[in-house]
Amino acid sequence: KYTNFSIFYYWINSLGQKISIYSRSEKVAIPSGKENKTATVSYDHRIMSLENTSSTGTYYCEVKWNDIQKMGKGVFVLARGTGYVETSYGWEILVTLTTLLAALSITATALLLWKRK
Repeated sequence: KYTNFSIFYYWINSLGQKISIYSRSEKVAIPSGKENKTATVSYDHRIMSLENTSSTGTYYCEVKWNDIQKMGKGVFVLARGTGYVETSYGWEILVTLTTLLAALSITATALLLWKRK
């Protein structure tokens, strides 16, 4: 009875719509001597690269037998348009260094003029 089941992968978008990604049916053979015992079988499914920011949502896996259905807790995925962008501090360092050198130069000139008097 429990050797035939279906696996469904889907996601729920920001509008609350359930969107199917992939599904398949499975038939698992029970080895001799393992009847009437609990078994765990892992199934992996890889989602290809997300197309755009609208792919943000919670992704789920669900398994259905004849009279039973079990759903995973879900995984929230945040899709960003640009991804991680390295911050560049080049201009900030240049402006800071120039300002510091200008301040030191003005201070040194003022001290020389004050000492001369």
